[in-house]
Amino acid sequence: MGKMEASTMTENPVSYSHNSPESTSSEPDGSNIQEPLKKKLKTSESTISRKGEGEKLEERLNGILCCTVCLDLPVCTVYQCTNGHLMCAGCFTHLLADARLKDERATCPNCRCEISKNLCSRNLAVEKAVSELPIECPHCSEQLPRSAVDQHIWNQCQERLVNCEYEALGCSWSGPFHEMGPHEKECSMPAKKGAEVLQAVKVLETKHKEEVKNYRNILGLLSYEKITFNDLQLRPYRTDDFITKLYYESGRFSAFNQQWLIKTTVNDDERRPAHIIERRMTFQLVLKSRITSPMEVHYLVINGPNSDVKIDPQVYRFEFQEEKTESPYEILPLIDSAECNKILANKTINLRLILFQVPK
Repeated sequence: MGKMEASTMTENPVSYSHNSPESTSSEPDGSNIQEPLKKKLKTSESTISRKGEGEKLEERLNGILCCTVCLDLPVCTVYQCTNGHLMCAGCFTHLLADARLKDERATCPNCRCEISKNLCSRNLAVEKAVSELPIECPHCSEQLPRSAVDQHIWNQCQERLVNCEYEALGCSWSGPFHEMGPHEKECSMPAKKGAEVLQAVKVLETKHKEEVKNYRNILGLLSYEKITFNDLQLRPYRTDDFITKLYYESGRFSAFNQQWLIKTTVNDDERRPAHIIERRMTFQLVLKSRITSPMEVHYLVINGPNSDVKIDPQVYRFEFQEEKTESPYEILPLIDSAECNKILANKTINLRLILFQVPK
């Protein structure tokens, strides 16, 4: 009897498993191991719920890869804080500029960790992923990768808005590209007499003359005997007012055997510049040496080395005297307000100052 019980136990071994009772394994290598029933149900339920939502992969990625500040997908460069939160280049520089104006530490809007150009890094994987996400053309609603939509809008889209070829003669027509050909065949501007289009030509000529005058002025200054330029680095300081204001100042530099410096301010006529969206910078040239006779100079500011700020150069003129050692504040000719934020986001401002001494 004991032998029979032993043989029965040998022929029907008991299999112990951590899985549920429904799980079975008939092969030693586990090739036929079945997934637990509860896990199967959970997986199928999640799949059904996803299908029920009907949410596209692109829409879910838009929510994951969007900027934490503006909640839009980044257009080009993407930065991330030390905890991985994403910011587009415009919002990132705006946060740094706001912190500079308020004299505060710039922080990530999500986790409040410190952010700066040294602490944050670019996320190239997100930039590439975003460039491949589809977007609708604003004119024809065609779905295109984001990396190709600009080329499509400027060169290929048949619904893009264009102006008449005879706009310079005064035609005000504007419409989709595919209608431009039929319009130009019927446009009345080519058939008009010179006297009828003279006014429009005069406006364009005036604008062209102003641009040519500016460049000729610069070329004329290059013929002066006394010319010098200095690459300056302006550092931030605060005023002693109750509500402190930000200003930048360069170190002293030598030009025409005199000592000079440059000062810049940000929205100087505003009490709280940090609350203003449209920002501008003004600068003045200061003579630190004593002079006994008037000294007239022309000067202009352009982009300094290793700086990507876009400046439209303008020539300014001032006569320094014994009692007038500071020029009036002039607007720094930046392209737009975004360039001002780009300057404020940096620790210093790098400019090149060119001086021309007017001969007596």
